Order: sequence, then C-alpha cells, then structure tokens
Amino acid sequence: MDHPRGNTQRLVTIAARCGYTAKGMIYITIGWLSMMAVLGMGGSNGGSSAAINKLATQPFGSVLITLLAIGLFGYTAWRLVQAIFDAEQKGRGWKGILTRLGYALSGLIYAGIAINCVELLLDSGGSSGSTASHTREIMSHPGGIVAIFLIGLGFLGVGLRQIWRGWQHSYEKNWHLNEMTRMQRLIAANVSRVGLIARGVVFMIVALFLCLAAINTDPSDARGLGGALAAVAEQPFGPWLLGLVAMGLMAYGSYCLVNARFRNVDA
Repeated sequence: MDHPRGNTQRLVTIAARCGYTAKGMIYITIGWLSMMAVLGMGGSNGGSSAAINKLATQPFGSVLITLLAIGLFGYTAWRLVQAIFDAEQKGRGWKGILTRLGYALSGLIYAGIAINCVELLLDSGGSSGSTASHTREIMSHPGGIVAIFLIGLGFLGVGLRQIWRGWQHSYEKNWHLNEMTRMQRLIAANVSRVGLIARGVVFMIVALFLCLAAINTDPSDARGLGGALAAVAEQPFGPWLLGLVAMGLMAYGSYCLVNARFRNVDA
C-alpha cells in the first residue's frame, strides 16, 4: 500500500514537470514569433497572449491549448507548494519570505494565463486586457500609483536576480546533475545562462515602463512583455537587438524544459 506522502509527492512532481514544460513552450513560442517578425515572415512582438493565440491556430490547436492550460495550472500548484510549504527551505527570514512571496506571485500570474487558455477554449475572448488597462485599474484606487511603482521595482529586482542567476550558474544546484551526461550538462548550463540573462533584461525594461507610468501618472506608459519587445525593436539596430532577445527567450524556454526533466521538485 502506497504511503499518502509518497502519493502527494508524485502529484507534486507531475504538476511541476508539466508546469515547466508548458512555461517553456510559451517562451519558445514568444521568441519564435519575435524572430519571425525580425525576418519579415509574419511574426509579432507579443507576450503570452499572442503566443497562446498563435498556438490555438495550429493543427489540433484546441488540444494544445487544453494541455497548456493543464500544465500552467500544474505550475501554479508547484509555485504555491514552494511558497506555502517552503519546499525549497528558503526559511522565514526576510530574504526567504520575499522569495516565497515571489513564488506565490509567479503562481498567480501563470494561473491567470491558464484561465486565458480556458477562456479561449470557451470562445469567451481569452484575453484579460492589456498591461496599460491593468495599470489604469490599479492606479484608479487610493495608493495605486505607489503600488505600480513598487510593482515596477519588483520587476527590476526579479530582472537583476535572473541576470545574477544566469551569470553565477546558481540554477545548477536545483538539478539532478547525476542524471545528466557531461554533454547534457554543458549544453543545459550555457543555454540556461543565455535564457536567464535575456529574460532578466526584458524584465528590467518592463520595470522601467511601470516606474515611468507611476512617475508620470500615465497608465499608457506601462508595457508588458510584448511592449518591452516592441521597445527593443524601436531602438537603433533594433532588428539585431530584437533577434538576440528572441533567441534569448527561446533559450529561456529551453531552460524551462531542462527544469521539466532534471529539476529537483521534492516537496
């Protein structure tokens, strides 16, 4: 007879691995669409909504979106396990609390994306609104401007941490390295470094626009992932820069797939 704790761990493992796979597919699609835009092959500079809508138009699109929704809900569950039960032993110090709050926020964000998938399947729109509209809604409440500025600082902190993790290879301590060949470890480490640094740069751009929106009290200044990619494209040598960022986001998606296979998800 299986021990209840063993059954729970199996469920957590399945949820986490499905979640990382779904997250990886989203980022690979976002990067691919941006690369197609650079090459003039009909892509777009969009965020998760654009990626989901593109996947929905593929053969068996409904099946893909259903699997994506299931995976993202699994990722949400894993993030909440990390946050509530301190699965990775971050502790109750201020640094540990902030990290666990970050896990919870990440889970809620991907729950929202999963709900968008469900709405798309039900033909009820599938879009939760733009970053600017969300910003406008928050800023309409007392203290909303301060909240947007703090959210911007939060994105800045996450972006810097992603760059630091990529540079320091700190993510390797979460992998079952004994299950990887030397070549797998070498490829995974370098792809992950590129991916984390690219995502960190994009998050810092998002942070800049959110902070500007708060400082200027203008919600239209706020941009999400898609807006950040568009801003990169608008710079001198924009197509070249966007191409590099696109490859970086695809690398980040590949990093998520490495996590799906090799990450330690013991709870």
